[in-house]
Amino acid sequence: MFNKTKEELIIAEKKIFDLFEEGYLPFLVHLCGGNEDQLIEIFKIINEGDYILSTHRSHYHYLLAGGSIDALVKKVTDGNSMFIFDKKLNFLTSSILAGTASIACGIAYVLKEQKSNKKVWCFIGDGAEEEGHFYEAVRYVDGWDLPCTFILEDNNRSEGTNKMQRRGHSEFNWPRCVLKYDYTITYPHAGTGTGKIITNFKTFK
Repeated sequence: MFNKTKEELIIAEKKIFDLFEEGYLPFLVHLCGGNEDQLIEIFKIINEGDYILSTHRSHYHYLLAGGSIDALVKKVTDGNSMFIFDKKLNFLTSSILAGTASIACGIAYVLKEQKSNKKVWCFIGDGAEEEGHFYEAVRYVDGWDLPCTFILEDNNRSEGTNKMQRRGHSEFNWPRCVLKYDYTITYPHAGTGTGKIITNFKTFK
């Protein structure tokens, strides 16, 4: 399914960053960056027609799932940075922490019942790793051997706190349906790279 280069991903996100900095986006955006190489490798094993569930930080996932840069920019400028959906690509998101985990279970359960070759790929962050409903979803997928893989993207941030501040030295050994990778973020956890507050918003045309 992979159809974007690292450079294309970075350029696309920089375009959205610039729109925010120039005052065209009067709402919160969660920018991607720093995990281009990892995502490119992951999407090489995702097949066309598979279901991809993402988070509030979904721009890269959408592009690698087959979404166009123009379509992404249009969704973001319409205020849907955290709510990107594309039925044709079987792509959906939730801005609720770990909100897609149980949805991923349900889709995977139906796919197994239908004896489908499709799979579910559910991306979450390290903050969602601490949610009880994520734990329940993982146990269900693992217990029933459902065609679902959770991709845990660990940027060591939940809001403004790192893992040590949130849970000390605690680590959890997840079953094989959870894949995890670490990365260092390009932009702050939310908003823009400079932290600039813009009051004179422009109308995007």
